[in-house]
Amino acid sequence: MKLTNLINSALIVACIAFLPEIVGAQTVNTNNSGGQINTDVNSNTLRTNSPNVSYLQPFNTAFLAYQGYLKEQGIPSGSALISEYQIGNLTAKDVVQAAVKANKLTAEALNDPSYLNVVELQLRSFSNTNDLDN
Repeated sequence: MKLTNLINSALIVACIAFLPEIVGAQTVNTNNSGGQINTDVNSNTLRTNSPNVSYLQPFNTAFLAYQGYLKEQGIPSGSALISEYQIGNLTAKDVVQAAVKANKLTAEALNDPSYLNVVELQLRSFSNTNDLDN
């Protein structure tokens, strides 16, 4: 039990340490003329055929929601996010739509099933981690 708490604490500290980089590194060019996006589910990265566009990785989209950076768009944070996801009141698409409204993503991500699947996996991962703590 103590090892689990130590690991969880280390993960939280690492996430907090990288959070400014995650939030500050988001750039979106909404003038993407025909650039296609593809998601590699195994590496959790998003690639584009347009070199001028930088996308928020699916993990980071879910993490920003968890940390409360999408509250203004109606997405709860922390355990409330997990609870709403578990009871079905919140979906990966809702989180991605909020990120689009917050100008963290282009609307193209909403039409990318692979991107949505990776966000879904991350939300499920938050949910599973929360179950371990109880």
